[in-house]
Amino acid sequence: MDFKNMIVFLKELQENNSKEWMDANRKWYREVRKDYVQWLDEMNVTLAAIDNEYYDTPGKRGINRINNNLLFHPQKHVYKDHFGAGLDKRPNTGDFYVEIGIDRCIFAGGLWRPDAQVLRSLRDAIDYDGEVLQKILNKKSFKRVFGELYKDERLKTAPKGFSQDHPHIELLRNKTFAVVHEFSSKEVFESNFNSKLIKAYKEMLPFRRYLNRAITV
Repeated sequence: MDFKNMIVFLKELQENNSKEWMDANRKWYREVRKDYVQWLDEMNVTLAAIDNEYYDTPGKRGINRINNNLLFHPQKHVYKDHFGAGLDKRPNTGDFYVEIGIDRCIFAGGLWRPDAQVLRSLRDAIDYDGEVLQKILNKKSFKRVFGELYKDERLKTAPKGFSQDHPHIELLRNKTFAVVHEFSSKEVFESNFNSKLIKAYKEMLPFRRYLNRAITV
């Protein structure tokens, strides 16, 4: 994967963020996208070989659109400043997200602001065995890679049906259950970039499996 070509393309795109520029550089865009999809295909095979629960996700199925949704976010630019994709993308579960951008790149996974029914299932699971999730989050190697849960909106009090003095009240207050590892775009040029992705995937697995089983079992 020629990540340098991707970053150069993204920089040019952000300096000329318009449909006219994209139309004039459509061949370049397709070249970068094709290269990224091929890289995703290779990672799809690699991750499937190390995870017996992996859900086959070819690059074309995992890659996100580069267009911003201007209907809901009219203030945004026409095009994003990154290429993003989900791997291990089993329907109705949290996937493993990879984003390569100009200023930052991330590995992430979990559930971002799930709907009320899914959130209730997660909270019921935490009520039942939240100590299992807490042990995963407290693991030293996990904290080195991801730190803490992604900071997002939280309830100020206990969720309906749970007491304020619940032993896992801090987890129950969350509306998002996701973790993120952020790194610079320069790191994608390093020879061990794929190894870093695989390490992050493995480290995140117990966390994602806990969440996914909570909402599917």
